[in-house]
Amino acid sequence: MASWLPTLITKTPEEGYELAVKLSRVAVKMTQPDADMRNKLRTEYAGSSDALIASSQVVATHFATVAAANGYWKDV
Repeated sequence: MASWLPTLITKTPEEGYELAVKLSRVAVKMTQPDADMRNKLRTEYAGSSDALIASSQVVATHFATVAAANGYWKDV
């Protein structure tokens, strides 16, 4: 079976950021596998500035990891 995450290497910083968002989304799905529950919870946190800031922080952490894995795209 193929891995959903074969590598952290991306061609550009933009692709790296998209991967960081995907990592965040997959983490939520793994943490709460019930799609109905995720949809219910989404309505609760969608209007919460604290929750939205926290999710941005998670993406930023993943992006830092991807950037480091890519040598900060120094050759781009």
